[in-house]
Amino acid sequence: MSGIPHDHYEPKTGAEKWLHSRLPIVGLIYDTIMIPTPKNLNWWWIWGIVLAFCLALQIATGIVLVMHYTPHADLAFASVEHIMRDVNGGFMLRYLHANGASLFFIAVYIHIFRGLFYGSYKAPREITWIIGMLIFLMMMGTGFMGYVLPWGQMSFWGATVITGLFGAIPFIGEPIQTWLLGGPAVGNATLNRFFSLHYLLPFVIAGLVIVHIWAFHTTGNNNPTGVDVRKGSKEEAEKDTLPFWPYFVIKDFLGLAIVLVIFWAVVGFMPNYLGHPDNYIEANPLATPAHIVPEWYFLPFYAILRAFTSEVWVVQIASFITGGIVDAKFFGVLAMFGAIAVMALAPWLDTSRVRSGRYRPMFKWWFYLLIIDFFALMWLGAMPAEEPYASFSLIASAYWFGYFLVILPLLGVIEKPTAMPATIEEDFNAHYGKKSGEATPAE
Repeated sequence: MSGIPHDHYEPKTGAEKWLHSRLPIVGLIYDTIMIPTPKNLNWWWIWGIVLAFCLALQIATGIVLVMHYTPHADLAFASVEHIMRDVNGGFMLRYLHANGASLFFIAVYIHIFRGLFYGSYKAPREITWIIGMLIFLMMMGTGFMGYVLPWGQMSFWGATVITGLFGAIPFIGEPIQTWLLGGPAVGNATLNRFFSLHYLLPFVIAGLVIVHIWAFHTTGNNNPTGVDVRKGSKEEAEKDTLPFWPYFVIKDFLGLAIVLVIFWAVVGFMPNYLGHPDNYIEANPLATPAHIVPEWYFLPFYAILRAFTSEVWVVQIASFITGGIVDAKFFGVLAMFGAIAVMALAPWLDTSRVRSGRYRPMFKWWFYLLIIDFFALMWLGAMPAEEPYASFSLIASAYWFGYFLVILPLLGVIEKPTAMPATIEEDFNAHYGKKSGEATPAE
């Protein structure tokens, strides 16, 4: 960790010195697991290891599933049924993969909102935050393309709706859509493209995860107080930190074990709970489902996409100013991606000098409302595109953008933070150490 004094790996035997001088992999691993970590990290910091587990699970199960899957429009659905019925343990592999994606997104949403509350995006961790947002975008793309592969009704029509959004881009939208589909409509070429990218992107995500970890190992880990580790001397730094191994590794594994108990219960007893029954019907281009919905983890952004219709005054103004270039469909696409972009811009939109939301009384309430708003958007995304859901979606979408573009910048100006601890050690002792005036056993 740059700037924080700590012991680095020193090879002792001749073999260790020989390897270290040529490929310092042991030193890299040592410095990673022994990295000084703020001693006051709470349970919200366990989700990193859950995300690492999910990535490994998705890659491992995906590689095996690919051995039995056939990426062809005429055979894909039957090959999935073959995996479920004929391959040894195939049903378990598929359920692990499908529900692993849900756990992946649950963990990443908690990870993101934890970062938003504790100010993990603030200097000097802006690059770490941006890399995290890129990982999130890659996850969304990978998840969407994976949802298409079973080639059920919801897979086919979900691909039709989402790829149709690219056609809304002025001037270049239609060529991009045709290139993405491999033809004029969703078909075999589309399935092959999505299969190839779905297999490739997890390895890109793995590379970005390594860079993400490297980035926060360089800047240091944030903590619930937002106070930096003291860097004057090794002795002062040790008062604020503990080695990642064994203290936080054991804590993370305990948290992971608890999460996996629930995960295995879902996989074993209700594996299709988060899926859609229409996806157990083979894709039929001539039969449109009554209500097309994406997977649950896309629903908040799907609600934002649908919220901006031609009746919304913002859309009408944008259309008038651009001479009709920005219509309702294109505005919805901009809003959907803009909802992720404003999160990525949080380091520059938040003007407060205080990093952690723990010491920002006004911020807390607006942030809690943002969480409620997120769940409301998730629910609205699953509802039909009709009243009163359309109006509710517009209100919820307005708050999402208002929080990042208006509320965050204003709070930094008008909010009066509460008193913060001077050091991480002071916060740790306040929560876990000896209370003031408390006698020790010797006394």
